Amino acid sequence: MAYETEDHEYCFPAINSSCIKGKHFRHEYNIMFVFISLLSAWTLFVNLLVIISISHFKKLHTPTNLIILSLAVADLLIGLVMPIEAIRLAEMCWYFGHTFCGLYLIFITVLLSASISNLVLIAIDRYVAVCHPLLYPQKITTTKTAISICLSWVYSSTYNSAFLIKGYFDTSVRTDMCYGECSVTMDFTWIVTDLFMSFICPCILIITLYLRIFYVVHQQVKVINSQMNGKCVMEGSVRRKSERKAALTLGIIVTIYLLCWIPYYICSVSVTSSTTINILTWVVYVNSGMNPLVYALFYPWFKKTVKHVLTLKIFQPASSLVNIFTEHQL
Repeated sequence: MAYETEDHEYCFPAINSSCIKGKHFRHEYNIMFVFISLLSAWTLFVNLLVIISISHFKKLHTPTNLIILSLAVADLLIGLVMPIEAIRLAEMCWYFGHTFCGLYLIFITVLLSASISNLVLIAIDRYVAVCHPLLYPQKITTTKTAISICLSWVYSSTYNSAFLIKGYFDTSVRTDMCYGECSVTMDFTWIVTDLFMSFICPCILIITLYLRIFYVVHQQVKVINSQMNGKCVMEGSVRRKSERKAALTLGIIVTIYLLCWIPYYICSVSVTSSTTINILTWVVYVNSGMNPLVYALFYPWFKKTVKHVLTLKIFQPASSLVNIFTEHQL
């Protein structure tokens, strides 16, 4: 219960340094909680389907799918903490204590960072597969991929823990915090450093690799088309359609990533209202619900595995050995 005066409500009425509780109309609460509930449920449901599919079916135990599995785990955990973020956003108060606030901030930033790291790993995996197909079986193995995933999680945990401990638990830089607020205070140098490490470098790497992939695919299709005769017009049309589909898929991957993250990081280094930051934070969270669509639904096997999962066929004997690939699947 928050204490109410003539002008303000407070998060903790018995504490003089309590934060002022945010004011919302009832319809704003309803819209907010419906949106967050649907987003959380969707994120959990779709990522859980990806996790079950890749874990259960032996045919899906490949290096690429191992990275998609790691990405789905990170996004699933983000979906789990969305309700906590919803309480913080709706009430504009933190009721769970100072220590848990710090741990929560570390946990959520580690998950977001791990999600981006997995996107980078997927870009590297696809780059080697398309640009160096003969070397792919030697360079990209399940063991090497598992080690890379573990290292990316260790890096995300170490970097973000050190970064947030510096800004959150250092009381010398938290002089203007009221009781019931859960946020981190950083100077401009640390903000720019985090911007470079967490966004600019991964973004440049992802875009560079995808552009190179598209260029190589385009050149390969040109060579194939130049060698075709009149009897292969139909095949050439199919391959050109395949090229457009590959370009569309890569464009969606890069576009969703940029649209979700660029506004957040731009506002994080500028003077922006807390309301804007909160909205852009949820835009970033939406990316966790979109990743399975981009990286899983574009694979033909995903529709077949979803049918097996939802119809409970995965509980049948030897269901993990089912051949879920079609003859023309890439």
